[in-house]
This record gives sequence, structure tokens and C-alpha cells, in this order.
Amino acid sequence: MARFVLERVIAAPPAEVFAAALDPGLHVRSMARHGETMVEAPAGGVFSEGSTVTWRARHFGIPFRLRSLVFDIDPPRGFRDRQIAGPFGAFLHVHEFEEHPRGTLMRDTITFRSPFGPLGRLVDRLVMRTYLQRLIEERNDTITAEIEGRGRTLSP
Repeated sequence: MARFVLERVIAAPPAEVFAAALDPGLHVRSMARHGETMVEAPAGGVFSEGSTVTWRARHFGIPFRLRSLVFDIDPPRGFRDRQIAGPFGAFLHVHEFEEHPRGTLMRDTITFRSPFGPLGRLVDRLVMRTYLQRLIEERNDTITAEIEGRGRTLSP
């Protein structure tokens, strides 16, 4: 399975960054250029333990649906989501939030596997890892802009 880790410091307390990362609306805003929408929203409009959501988007010019399960929610330290139906052979996203002198260290660990055995592994190595890293960075740019754009800053 392929794996990558992205880290970013956001000038806000962990509880605020954690809540933003669990906001389905923020996720949709972060993926707007890919036309990502929620086909099935989580019950009550927010992610909670055991929530499922179905996303529809277009990547590489191909429309697809991905259904995810949110689990292991541990405020404000982290949560996980994994694909339960969709284009990947496997997909797990671990979200972690740690106190940092400048706010919160947000860490995303993505583990994934494309289908089709050896061909899928080649696609993961040549294309998918870089593409997914860029998508998660876009999401994280949106989280950062929305949180830090509220005028909130922490002392250095």
C-alpha cells in the first residue's frame, strides 16, 4: 500500500482545527474546483462517530462516487475516515492534531491502494500519490485560510 504524511502548523488551538477538519461544508468548499458534492450527507449535517458520507466528484476527467466512514473520533486529538465503497482498493485517512508553540500541528496520514494489482501499484507510484498529496494540500489550504482568516492569531 502507498502512504504519505503531510504536516502543517495552523495558528489556532487544536479544538478549533479539529472542529474545522470535521466540518463537511468546509470539505465541500475545499474541493469546489473538482465539483465535489455530498450525495449523502452525515446525519445531522456534522460528522460524528460512525457517520457515513457519499461524495461525488470528477478527477482525471472521470466522475466517481466515494463513500466514507468516520470513526475513532477523539476530540481534539484526531479521527479517521476510510473508504467503504468507491474507486480505491483501500483508502484510510488519519487526522491528528497536536499542540504546537504557534498553534496546532495538523498531521494527515494517507494510506491507499488503487485496484488492479500490479497495474494499480504502478499508477499509485507514478500518478496517484502526487495527485492525492495535492488534493489534501488544497483541503488544508482551505482549513488554514478559513481559520486564520477569522483574524485569530496566537502569540509566537
